Amino acid sequence: MFNHEANILIVDDEAPIRQLLRLYLNKEGFYVDEAEDGVSGLKMALHKTYRFIVLDNMLPGISGLDICKKIRAVQETPILFLSASDSEYDKLDCFEAGADDYVTKPFSPREIVHRIHGILSRTSKEAYQKRRNLPTAPIILNDLVIDPDARSVSLNKVKLNLTMKEYDLLFVLSSNHGTPFSLEELYKKVWKGNSFGDFRTVVTHIKRLREKLNQTQAYSGKRIQTIWGVGYIFNDGS
Repeated sequence: MFNHEANILIVDDEAPIRQLLRLYLNKEGFYVDEAEDGVSGLKMALHKTYRFIVLDNMLPGISGLDICKKIRAVQETPILFLSASDSEYDKLDCFEAGADDYVTKPFSPREIVHRIHGILSRTSKEAYQKRRNLPTAPIILNDLVIDPDARSVSLNKVKLNLTMKEYDLLFVLSSNHGTPFSLEELYKKVWKGNSFGDFRTVVTHIKRLREKLNQTQAYSGKRIQTIWGVGYIFNDGS
């Protein structure tokens, strides 16, 4: 029996992929809608409430990247990208647009279901309430100020435009400054990762985060230091 409150939209121009995912998601009790192009996919995403969206990046009509940007302008529905591209820049573009996850084709449908369950578990209302009950005092490290309530970051009184994952990475590192983290530890903390995790995602996000810090204040990206063979550590700049 399907749970219509846990409905999922799949936007992909390949019918076999939509059908395969529908089969596996139906077995998990999800109700699934399908769209085969960007125009109809965007229309459905904006005019119906979905619990989750699976989005191909390369679509006829409107690209998945543009669809994601338009969705993010009005709602926070979790989005998982499917793509034939393994390019670091394509991944970063999707995460920058607001993607929650990115999986390259070909893929295991069981992996997709596993990732969807993981993302839904941490974006549920209950999980949100638990997060809101955590201490929310600002983190102040010299000229770097992080406000957990507003999920905002300012450096030398200039606000940084960070994606959700960039903010989460900076929050984990800065709130534990002086403590080294491995790629696996950061992946688990920020992406709530599992055995399917691609730790290179952490590396690409650290790279983008450093670039944004440097653009705001020269050399500030060096506060996130690489420990070869271990991972990363945050230097408070003192």
